[in-house]
Amino acid sequence: MANVIKLRKGLDINLKGKAEETKILLRSSGKYALVPDDFEGVVPKVVVKEGDKVKAGDALFVNKNYPTVKFASPVSGTIAAVERGDRRKVLSIRVDADANQEFRDFGASNVNTLTGEQVKSMLLDAGLFGYINQLPYAISTNPETHPKAIFVSALRDMPLAANFEFELKGKEKDFQTGLTALSKMAKTYLGVGVHSSMENFKDVEVTVFDGKCPAGNVGVQVNHLDPVNKGEVVWTIGDPTVVLFIGRLFNSGKVDLRRTVALAGSEVKNPAYVDMLVGQELTTLLSNSYDSDHSVRIINGNPLTGRPTTKDGFLGAHTSEITVIPEGDDKNEMLGWIMPRFGQFSVNRSYCSWLFGKKQYALDARIKGGERHMIMSGEYDRVLPMDIYGEYLIKAIIAGDIDRMEQLGIYEVSPEDFAVAEFVDSSKLELQRIVREGLNILRKENA
Repeated sequence: MANVIKLRKGLDINLKGKAEETKILLRSSGKYALVPDDFEGVVPKVVVKEGDKVKAGDALFVNKNYPTVKFASPVSGTIAAVERGDRRKVLSIRVDADANQEFRDFGASNVNTLTGEQVKSMLLDAGLFGYINQLPYAISTNPETHPKAIFVSALRDMPLAANFEFELKGKEKDFQTGLTALSKMAKTYLGVGVHSSMENFKDVEVTVFDGKCPAGNVGVQVNHLDPVNKGEVVWTIGDPTVVLFIGRLFNSGKVDLRRTVALAGSEVKNPAYVDMLVGQELTTLLSNSYDSDHSVRIINGNPLTGRPTTKDGFLGAHTSEITVIPEGDDKNEMLGWIMPRFGQFSVNRSYCSWLFGKKQYALDARIKGGERHMIMSGEYDRVLPMDIYGEYLIKAIIAGDIDRMEQLGIYEVSPEDFAVAEFVDSSKLELQRIVREGLNILRKENA
């Protein structure tokens, strides 16, 4: 019987356009790109050049600080370009896929007979180890860390998030193999939602998190199960599809970066799921998915934590949904906030829409106000189900007070933990950016 942890803080935002549990077939354009910025904390060193031929599973770049950490190509083909930005920053490595795919063979293995070091070695060789993150700092981990535990969250509860249980159907063997592989390296915890079908997986400690968003954040789960103190490290997988990547590697001996992605949002004509590869171009998926007669925001991820992208963008390494919502820059509202607003969402019941119960909302990308002084009102704490003082931590980060940051629990948090707090923040502060800057300052100081 799984443990159950009841969370009382949080906020569920019910948006229009959630994907129906049906799949659409997608014809690939043959263009792919791996983006180093998808792997936080990695300094990329490109190991291929334009015109090179690669197989699926061959390394495209490595972590310059830890060269054994490779990042694999999702397809076989020809390197089309190494795209660079300011100061020669690597923006992406683009690959034109072959018509007939070739895979580098790493050899199938019985994970039950392997040691933790053998599992780690195979993940490094296949370019999958970098998909594992760590706390503190919420960055891609490295093989020199020694975690006290590994945490996997299989609960996606952000607005319009893809349902992992739908993706998991028929792939339970690969998921179990991936969990067993992780358990060889350290004690592994699996966090799931209420009434989940994943409570019976072996070799891990399963915990049910019963609460509102962000109960599915792996940082929230770590905070309730085994908090991180200074000097400790835990490995985290907030994207459960990574466990499928790992399981497929050991079961088939090949790198298979297929994932089931939700095409969602109030602007999408037929919200549904589609199978895609990491790094796949979005043009084909988005070509006829929404009306283009007004401005929209295309998001690589969910509306709270995703990154803005375009039709010419590529599927992120940890992206489980592509979201399309109104931009809102073409709206002209008479009297603005004074109107009763029956179709707008308000946490504090400032609008009359709360009278209609749990209705769905078509929110746009406007923040509806400008940045202002921070008000210590306790609004962060009402939606942050962690044993930390969120408002005081944000103030310490803004002030650059490292000792105060440590005392207030910065080692336990990641930017996404403040996504809901950023949504409700009446001061309109970019809390996720602030937390990321604080973590980067702390990592630099402790290096």
